[in-house]
Amino acid sequence: MTATVLDKIKAYKLEEVAADKAAKPLESVEAEARTASPVRPFADALQKASRSGYGLIAEIKKASPSKGLIREDFNPAELAKAYEDGGATCLSVLTDTPSFQGGKDFLVAARAAVSLPVLRKDFMYDTYQVAEARALGADCILIIMASVSDAQAQELESAALDWGMDALIEVHDGDELERATLLKSPLIGINNRNLKTFETSLDTTRTLSKYVPADRMLVSESGLNSPEDLTEMARYGARCFLIGESLMRNDNVEMATRTLLAHPLTAAGM
Repeated sequence: MTATVLDKIKAYKLEEVAADKAAKPLESVEAEARTASPVRPFADALQKASRSGYGLIAEIKKASPSKGLIREDFNPAELAKAYEDGGATCLSVLTDTPSFQGGKDFLVAARAAVSLPVLRKDFMYDTYQVAEARALGADCILIIMASVSDAQAQELESAALDWGMDALIEVHDGDELERATLLKSPLIGINNRNLKTFETSLDTTRTLSKYVPADRMLVSESGLNSPEDLTEMARYGARCFLIGESLMRNDNVEMATRTLLAHPLTAAGM
């Protein structure tokens, strides 16, 4: 069977984590995590923003496996400030280097520049990475159900909660959503991009949204390019969004963010 992009990422990520552990023992990472800047409430911020408008997780993303280089003029601190000034609720920062040209230092720089909560966007397999996320200052981690077993997902989530962080549980089909609802996190991210083929369709949110439990917060991710896209997804119950590429490609990130969020769908408009 041909290895998918996700399979290839998992293979090098496990090697990367093993090398990180050898270079810096868990005890050292945990010591840094204990002295890191206090956790900023991630899920609570989204909940509050979504009551009257949209909760936007704005992504700092230099490149991707499917699209290559997305933004050449790349300064994480400046981009974070532009997102904050544009009305973003939270940030997502890519820390994976081989596939996304991200970096751990990007997260540190972005978070230091703003008051927004920050998600460490990476492929998480080991609780070492969770402690490392907190040491870097992250307030939330990503758990991709397509890439982990139920036991791994529970272990990662438990570690995040122990550090006081939130976890965004990402799914892209019905089986993954069913597994995600067994976890404690209120944040369910429906990724409109199929992580095996990298094709994107908003039908993924349209289809899966009806199965998201009422006590969970739905975050629609990927393939969102316009206010009309957000309005359409809001009709299916998504009032929180993770958006990166369409904003990263804009010359004026602050204005693009402000424009995207300007006219949220209200109950009267549904």
